[in-house]
Amino acid sequence: MRYFLIAGEASGDLHAAHLIAALRQADAKAEFVGFGGDLMEAAGMRLLRHYSTLAFMGFVQVALHLPTLLEGLRECKAAIRESRPHAVIFVDYPGFNLRIAAWVRRHLPIPTIYYIAPKIWAWKEGRIRNIRRDIQMLLSILPFEKEFFEGKHHYPIHYVGNPTLDEVEAFREAYAEPREDFCRRLGLDEHRPLLVLMPGSRQSEIRANLPRMLRAVGLADPQGLQQLLLVAAPGLTPEFYTPYQQDNLRLLLQTETPLPAHPAAYPALFHADAALVTSGTATLETALFGTPQVVCYHLRGGRLINRLRPYFLRCPFISLVNLIAGCEVVPELIAADTAPAVIARHLAPLLDNASVEWRNQQLHYAQLRERLGALGAPHHAAQLIVERLHERPQ
Repeated sequence: MRYFLIAGEASGDLHAAHLIAALRQADAKAEFVGFGGDLMEAAGMRLLRHYSTLAFMGFVQVALHLPTLLEGLRECKAAIRESRPHAVIFVDYPGFNLRIAAWVRRHLPIPTIYYIAPKIWAWKEGRIRNIRRDIQMLLSILPFEKEFFEGKHHYPIHYVGNPTLDEVEAFREAYAEPREDFCRRLGLDEHRPLLVLMPGSRQSEIRANLPRMLRAVGLADPQGLQQLLLVAAPGLTPEFYTPYQQDNLRLLLQTETPLPAHPAAYPALFHADAALVTSGTATLETALFGTPQVVCYHLRGGRLINRLRPYFLRCPFISLVNLIAGCEVVPELIAADTAPAVIARHLAPLLDNASVEWRNQQLHYAQLRERLGALGAPHHAAQLIVERLHERPQ
């Protein structure tokens, strides 16, 4: 079978890469082509366009780069038509992927499969009409989505497990670098606590969040006991981070991890004592490593956004940790709540492993792992995909 995959960000690139590996095991004749990232290419996909050229978020960014996005849509449609795949597999990235899915339905007799269902339970719930019309198979990696799609909207969905759990466990099994060696390699002091900063994967996110994170650390740790490790986003050069450099801050690049098939953040989180993290898959990764965290995501017009949030955001939390747990496990500081003093107030207790806040996060992290279920998400997804395609006449 020939598979065309589309992923539009770093987490999707990682998940899709593992799905490619699983599909290769389930389908010995599998071929892969599509839009994605370095990890998908390393897994054996012929990469036609890197997601970094299309990774724009928010109305303003999309509007400013509309010609580029339209070019990407045209290029993707032409590539699907030319490669004649047996299935198109969409990985998250709904703004782009649902448009391609609608085009495929209208023009080509190709199965459309969505791996990592769009998060319409959070916003744009009306997209269920597009999914019902244009997607033939929907695969979920979040346990609560089954009730949303099947219970509320009567649309069938398969929960296959969570690939982040697989990825973190696989890393733990393969990674053998002692803290002493890790610190020596990065020029850190193994005897000082390590605070990891993960301010996002997009340039706009980093510009908005990183300065506030750095000021917050100064307030939460006035004596400078913490040493800071900033995890660089894939595709960004060290020069981008130059304006934020300071004596106590070390930059960790993807090329500096000893296991290149995994994100650079993994060895950092493995050895970290605490973390400041923007929303996204990184919050779940941090929890699965057992690292206490504060989630902070700054947006312009913060007060207005906080007031309007109940009207356009249909879920009580933004971090995957809290969403999966169904309660506030980690602090979520959004928009107007991201003043450095506020971040510092939530961070300070997590720098002490004897605090109530630190212990509570560890307790809920253990419960979170149980809720995610068994390992094997990519393999479960691959098996379902191959079975569905074999049901169709060739």
